[in-house]
Amino acid sequence: MTRTRISLRINNDRPAGELIELARTAEQAGIDQLWVSNDLMLQSAPAILGALTQHTSRIGLGIGIMNPYSVHPSELAMTAATLQELSGGRFLLGLGAGSGEFLEWIGIAQPTPLTTTREALRAIRALLAGERPVDVPGAGPGWNADAVLRVPRPEIPVPLYIGAMSPRMLAFAGAEADGVLALHLPPEHLLVASAHVERGAREAGRDPGALDLPACVWLSLDEDQEAADRALALKLAYYGTAFSPFLLATAGLEPSDFAPAERAIRAGDEDAAVAAITPQMLRMGISGSPDVVVERCRELLAQGVRHLSFGPPLGPDPVRTVELLGEAVVPRIREGETA
Repeated sequence: MTRTRISLRINNDRPAGELIELARTAEQAGIDQLWVSNDLMLQSAPAILGALTQHTSRIGLGIGIMNPYSVHPSELAMTAATLQELSGGRFLLGLGAGSGEFLEWIGIAQPTPLTTTREALRAIRALLAGERPVDVPGAGPGWNADAVLRVPRPEIPVPLYIGAMSPRMLAFAGAEADGVLALHLPPEHLLVASAHVERGAREAGRDPGALDLPACVWLSLDEDQEAADRALALKLAYYGTAFSPFLLATAGLEPSDFAPAERAIRAGDEDAAVAAITPQMLRMGISGSPDVVVERCRELLAQGVRHLSFGPPLGPDPVRTVELLGEAVVPRIREGETA
């Protein structure tokens, strides 16, 4: 049995020093990849990753995700090329349409999310390959012959991942991306999401097995079950209404179910927000002790998963959570596997 790949996804809502400590701890814990989100109005993920390249030596470093509405594809390609150089070939770029709700904060509309994401992927890939987007079919309007990166192309190609939730975006990711960051909330959603990715790959004449398809789940790990559940509940309260109806339907939920929790968290009442998150909602992620987490992960591995991606909240103390992953979860998941 080949070695299970394990990655972490962390939010860009923490001080830079803490994110650096998390990256160092993840590398020491045997984690393969660390992804930092780039949610609006928080820490800048490209700036954070620039620092992380200097404080780590082995772990893959990704931004998950950036969008072509608030950052032009030309600048996304510039960022990718620079971070690939700084990291010595360890950078991973996650691209997606972004959250329409969050983009509204800054007055940006999100028309044609699939088309815009597809055009951005093709343009970024062309630029990183030393090509001109104007010569690439479907790379979008507005390019001319002067649009070409004026720095050396990365010696190691930058893997391009698509952040996807809807069936059409998942199928597109399977057809054109190197990997797919598809939130599996609840974890059982992976079977639905992977089917759309595989269909898109096959229709494009690609081998679905060549794509990196991590099982992206939300994890809250702590030896105290109540503390773990609380950390997950607070994250669900903040993001629940922004989830796609397609994704939530897998768990028998809809965005409006999270409205009371969202109102409470935005009013600063964490206790009320936690109380509004039901056990059904908590099943959207994995929370509990190392034994509970290992059991849920083994269920996913039994369904063919070969890349587990653990996302926030991680736990009441994220650094301790990552240490606990390295001590009590990762070794048990990889037990009996070959390198």
